[in-house]
Amino acid sequence: MSTATLDTTELADTIKQWGRELGFQQVGITGIDLGEHEAHLQRWLEAGYQGEMDYMAAHGSKRSRPAELVPGTLRVISLRMDYLPGDTRMTERLGEPERAYVSRYALGRDYHKLIRKRLQQLAERIEERVGPFGYRAFVDSAPVLEKAVAQQAGLGWIGKNTLVLNRKAGSWFFLGELFVDIPLPVDAPQETSHCGSCSACLDVCPTDAFVGPQLLDARRCISYLTIEHKGPIPVELRAKIGNRVFGCDDCQIVCPWNRFARPTEQPDFQPRHSLDNVELAELFRWSEEEFLSRTEGSPLRRAGYERWLRNLAVGLGNAPSTIPVLEALQSRREHPSALVREHVDWALAQHDAQRAS
Repeated sequence: MSTATLDTTELADTIKQWGRELGFQQVGITGIDLGEHEAHLQRWLEAGYQGEMDYMAAHGSKRSRPAELVPGTLRVISLRMDYLPGDTRMTERLGEPERAYVSRYALGRDYHKLIRKRLQQLAERIEERVGPFGYRAFVDSAPVLEKAVAQQAGLGWIGKNTLVLNRKAGSWFFLGELFVDIPLPVDAPQETSHCGSCSACLDVCPTDAFVGPQLLDARRCISYLTIEHKGPIPVELRAKIGNRVFGCDDCQIVCPWNRFARPTEQPDFQPRHSLDNVELAELFRWSEEEFLSRTEGSPLRRAGYERWLRNLAVGLGNAPSTIPVLEALQSRREHPSALVREHVDWALAQHDAQRAS
């Protein structure tokens, strides 16, 4: 592709307009130098904070050097899409220990396919305008430092809870990237943090997973433990997990900037199967067939049925000793999975201790 006669400034403005037409709330463009973020990632890996997420270290410097991941890349287009459904009563659900709390990003359909499709449509519009060009789309699916890219593209700053924060939108949004070989003008990075002296996110974490501002020990993070971690959940953390059975939103719920978050306009992100208001015991009774049927096209599939039951057993162990809770746990005492049985036994022991005290 020849860029000699291409008005890249006009093209960049048009790309941002197209992005908004395709359902993204903001579009920014950055270069490919993520130097300081690369150093931060390396220190984080050396400390072992990634836990079992071996993929975080598996690609060498490709994660922080876009042109190594996709040769020829000159710019990265970073886009954000709001995902928070209307009022899903998050704090209320966390205060109802017999009900399941599912991270709000996972209530609806899996975001990967939707955002990837929109990125592809954006690339096709660019191709119609400029002719064939080199590009590749990413949605949390490859070694990309997406939060660093978003900060460099001016979409927000990386907050003390390690999430990208935006003054007009908070943090309830997904990120996607389009690597391109067009020398587009870049946007100013978000150089300033607006967290100030606030430490609400650090203080609220149920498992004390934050080592410090912008430093998360994933091995203690509920999102990691309930989604990524394959083995038993550490015994000392189980009671602290409460009724959070897939992910955790506490550090977002308390963030003052999320007062400015707007409900999503995407129907696909609305709750399915009443997952925003359902009892733990009911979910625990799902057969594997029901789980596979009801989580089709859902982020919940990432955990798999066995870990889904593991997580629910922990939640049931933290729930009140009601008949439905105890009956649900008893129904899985002989489950073929040793992982499930271990957590069921722990949960029943919790209820025995409650009754004895």
